[in-house]
Amino acid sequence: MTAAALRHDWTRDEVVALFALPFNELLHRAHSMHREHHDPNAVQVSTLLSIKTGGCPEDCGYCPQAARYHTGVKTEKLMSVESVVARAQAAKSAGASRFCMGAAWRSPKDRDVAQVAEIVSAVKALGLETCATLGMLSGEQAQTLKQAGLDYYNHNLDTAPEFYGEVIHTRQYQDRLDTLEHVRQVGLKTCCGGIVGMGETRGQRAGLLQTLANLPEHPQSVPINQLVQVPGTPLHGTEALDPFEFVRTIAVARILMPASMVRLSAGRQQMDDAVQALCFFAGANSIFYGEKLLTTGNPDVEHDRALFRRLDLHALEITEDTDTVHADILEVEAGGCGQGCGCSAAA
Repeated sequence: MTAAALRHDWTRDEVVALFALPFNELLHRAHSMHREHHDPNAVQVSTLLSIKTGGCPEDCGYCPQAARYHTGVKTEKLMSVESVVARAQAAKSAGASRFCMGAAWRSPKDRDVAQVAEIVSAVKALGLETCATLGMLSGEQAQTLKQAGLDYYNHNLDTAPEFYGEVIHTRQYQDRLDTLEHVRQVGLKTCCGGIVGMGETRGQRAGLLQTLANLPEHPQSVPINQLVQVPGTPLHGTEALDPFEFVRTIAVARILMPASMVRLSAGRQQMDDAVQALCFFAGANSIFYGEKLLTTGNPDVEHDRALFRRLDLHALEITEDTDTVHADILEVEAGGCGQGCGCSAAA
């Protein structure tokens, strides 16, 4: 399927109808689509480095980095160029070709962007591709990062437009869409997805995926996060999402955005191996890798390796033509919101 043939005109009724298909029929359709566009036995693995942690002024109901919530996250300043480069060099030595940096800002100031641009340039000079998640950006800030050598930008929609106000009050949905537009206009690739299990309805999960699929360009990477309930955040205590509903969400995402990388992000620690296997069959072909996903747990490396062996999966070899967003980094820093959400506190 060519880029021109990808649909950007999905209706809500069409997406809801996909969710309502018999489970086996939905998985068959999703897996068939997956095989047309991807190696069904290859999974891209990713980790994150938090370069500025905590103290975020936002009120995202899922995020332990919000300054107003008492979650035990320690606020840390932006890492120095030298410190980030040392970590990037270690990642490269371990085989990484891309390096992702996350900072807990609502919207960085120009001086912040200038500092990150310096970091990006230094990491780029190592021969690594670069990606970042810093919160909302202006067009000028996006251009600054592009000129510094940034390749990818992560910024999630989180949920459907009509449910957004139930989760976040300190920014508008259009703010997120505007940042994505600024990023696309300067030629950066996008990583954009959302979080499910926050109390939304199936129709609202459909609305999130519809909005993603109807963007002017499908995100090169679509992280699907299952809510990680962190004590001290407003969404702690939310009724857990049925695991098969999560699998349905992965399958529908694959059908709507067939050429994108669909990433199992936050929440994998709560999934048993059988559910993860169903997600891979349904079209997931990227995971976050490591013992922690910033501030929340993640299946450990050895467990993931064992699961890959049991399922006969292999890690996707990253090449210049591979449209994935985050690098394999040597280890993960604590400090993000844990949702992989692009809220400026994670990726």
